[in-house]
Amino acid sequence: MSKDGSGVDLDKSLGYLLKEASSALRAAMEDVLRPLGMTVTHYSCLELLAQRPGLSNSALARGAFVTRQSMNVLLQTLERDGYVTRPAEARVGKTLPARLTPRGRESLEEASAAVRAVEVRMLQDLTETEQSGAFRILQSMIHSLRDSGSDDRV
Repeated sequence: MSKDGSGVDLDKSLGYLLKEASSALRAAMEDVLRPLGMTVTHYSCLELLAQRPGLSNSALARGAFVTRQSMNVLLQTLERDGYVTRPAEARVGKTLPARLTPRGRESLEEASAAVRAVEVRMLQDLTETEQSGAFRILQSMIHSLRDSGSDDRV
């Protein structure tokens, strides 16, 4: 409870702290990506395509935590600027799987190094054991929320 007895005490709320950490991480990533002409969403899209070539617009949107419409606009821009390529027509259904171009890979390489430096800075005061523990704890929280959410929908 908050100091006045209602709501959540933000000073003791793990959820609020996670959101604050997420916000700080995003701001730090935006700071290093901006000089490269990228946003976090732009970077996320390229990173997802590097690791999983041919993802659909919907899968990219889910992976980058944006709407399908936002991802479609981004993909059109990335395609126009030569970072990704998509077939002119879908082979099956409506899916136009995107792939990185050499320019996209080169751009991603520089961005990945910048983002990795942010992550290193974020973790610099933690031991390897603490980092591993934090990783496991966060994965467990995600798993718990996703699993319990499916029970609530039944």
